[in-house]
Amino acid sequence: MIPSGIDPSKVTRILFQDFSPWMLAIFYVYAIGCMAAFAWGVYAQVHKYRAGRRGARLAWGDIGRRLLDTAKTIASHRTLRRRDTVAGRLHAFIFYGFALLFIGTATITLQEDILGPLIGLKFWHGPFYLLFKLTMTLAGTGFICGLLYMMWRRGWLKPPKLDYARPDRTPQDADFSRERYRIEDWAFLWTLLLIGVTGFLLSGARMVWLQNDPAVWDTRWWAPVGASIAAGLKAVGFTSAGAGALRMGLWWLHGVLALTFIALIPYTKAKHIFTAAASWLLRNPEAIRHLPLGDLDAARIGYRELGDVASRYLVQADACTKCGRCHEACPARAAGYPLSPRDVVLTLREQANTHLGEVLPKPRAAGCATPLIGLATGEYRPETLWSCRQCGACTEICPVGVEHVPLINMLRRTLVDEGEMDPALQRTLGAVNKTGNCFNESRRKRPNWTKDLPFKIKDARKEPVDVLWFVGDYASFDPRNQKVSRAFARILHSAGIDFGILYEGETTAGNDVRRVGEEGLFQQLAEGNISTLGDCSFNRIVTTDPHSFNTLKNEYSDLGGTYDVSHASAFLKELMADGRITPARKLDFTVTYHDPCHLGRLNRGYDAPREVLAATGVTLVEMGKSRDNSFCCGGGGGRVWVPDPPGTTKVGEIRAREAAAIHGLDALVVNCPKCMTMLEDAVKTTGNERNFRVLELTELLAEALEPEEPALLPAPAEVG
Repeated sequence: MIPSGIDPSKVTRILFQDFSPWMLAIFYVYAIGCMAAFAWGVYAQVHKYRAGRRGARLAWGDIGRRLLDTAKTIASHRTLRRRDTVAGRLHAFIFYGFALLFIGTATITLQEDILGPLIGLKFWHGPFYLLFKLTMTLAGTGFICGLLYMMWRRGWLKPPKLDYARPDRTPQDADFSRERYRIEDWAFLWTLLLIGVTGFLLSGARMVWLQNDPAVWDTRWWAPVGASIAAGLKAVGFTSAGAGALRMGLWWLHGVLALTFIALIPYTKAKHIFTAAASWLLRNPEAIRHLPLGDLDAARIGYRELGDVASRYLVQADACTKCGRCHEACPARAAGYPLSPRDVVLTLREQANTHLGEVLPKPRAAGCATPLIGLATGEYRPETLWSCRQCGACTEICPVGVEHVPLINMLRRTLVDEGEMDPALQRTLGAVNKTGNCFNESRRKRPNWTKDLPFKIKDARKEPVDVLWFVGDYASFDPRNQKVSRAFARILHSAGIDFGILYEGETTAGNDVRRVGEEGLFQQLAEGNISTLGDCSFNRIVTTDPHSFNTLKNEYSDLGGTYDVSHASAFLKELMADGRITPARKLDFTVTYHDPCHLGRLNRGYDAPREVLAATGVTLVEMGKSRDNSFCCGGGGGRVWVPDPPGTTKVGEIRAREAAAIHGLDALVVNCPKCMTMLEDAVKTTGNERNFRVLELTELLAEALEPEEPALLPAPAEVG
């Protein structure tokens, strides 16, 4: 490993070689100053976060699990590799390269400034030093390769998600331009690249400078990049003296760059090194399916002012790296609505930095009363917040755990409280408050869909049942979805299931009411249903509506209603697995499947519907956006009740066109009453109703169970 005749103790790098005392003094003064600037920046950021509203404290028993999960996420880069594998892997090169280079620098500091002066321990020489050099070379090479790819990607590939154009502003608005972020991105990349490149140049210059020292020159290939640079310097005529002068200049340039970078970490994009980990540690893993319970006795239950915002969201705002994955995933943004989840987060960051202090901390009272919503510069526009479908696509894909969905919902609660909403939405909420359903129908009409059945469904309020079927509004009142409800009832009846419904005692579960931002009405509905369910005797709840499924399963527990809740597709899968229902024939259809946001993304209900489809014999062709990347139908977050404004595309139309691109498609299969409504309308609007139909999963299964029933689809020759 070490050439013979060379003293292993001489195989090392002498720090500050040929430095005068005044040079050392300047270096240490600057280094201490940079560390002080870093410490002050950390204090300023923590002060800013503490100005936010306190949330529930993490349980000590939960901290260990969260720390482990955070460490695994960071180490594996799994969230960064999703849907952008190359960028994720090259970011890992940067991350691990930076981490190893930092550890290497810390190792040198440990010997030179701590162990050496205190106890005289010297370990940075001999074989350890040679392995150290090789490791640092590999780390630096990966670091630079990752940075060069990111620069090429940003400068030449230019993926649309890295375009910072704001859909919620016009060029005439003072806060339209976010050019400063683009400048910051490039400054960040160039600074890191210069630190890495000057480190290698410094290594090569040192080798030429000390080429007459065998301990340096004969072991140079343990640092192959530096050795190659040294060969190049000699080839162009550098002498030992010339290389020594170059080495001195590079040493100061490299050192000042590195120390300055450390000092600026808390004030720049580089802070995500720490805030991303903190965001993941603090995040609520149920953020998109379980919204915060509002205190109806509080002065306000939403976010009206900056001081209302939870500290966790202030940390997350700084964790955002502007990667654009949420921007790319947002269905509202794709349809032309004035919403980008990234801009929602950056707006909060800008408000916090301006009014709470990013460099000079401000007193808590100075910024907390800053309004968040309005038409002034830096405020959220109401139409931006109303554009959200609450589908969770943004929160689900965010690599650093930002919780866009509950943040937008808390802002919406303020709009609802102030009555600032579309008149159609206001009428619907009034109807729900009056009649318990969004169709403004009499409660007595809720069970009318059962009249065409050849059997009587039990009234779960009057007699015990094994399965209580929570039907939901659309499945009860919408004529198209009533057909699906009857099909599901026939399947349960033929399987011998002891089931019942609440008849007119059921009111809407309130999921969409809550996601609109009407927290008070949601709690009123939930408490009413919980009271009704409390008077019933049943073992489990089943529902065909993913929206009702989500809130019954995940949110009613906050108000005392804890139940065993299953979606109909999972229940049908159980019945087939138990042999209680068996398809009588195979359906010769080519279908694609739309994952409902509330069943799929929010509750991971991906496999059961596909297993039911497989049992019917259909050929399933997946759309490009499926499972956790499924595109919203456009009806979530109360948007099913609000007309689309001029100049926008219906979100469902984008989904319908994606399905239409599948060759030979017979049916777009849905598994949600609202998706049925939105996508059936979208298919008609796009002119595809003669090419394929929108069918519900239960309808397909019912067709396969009853071979003598008329076919759901016309013969292929009759289509189109």
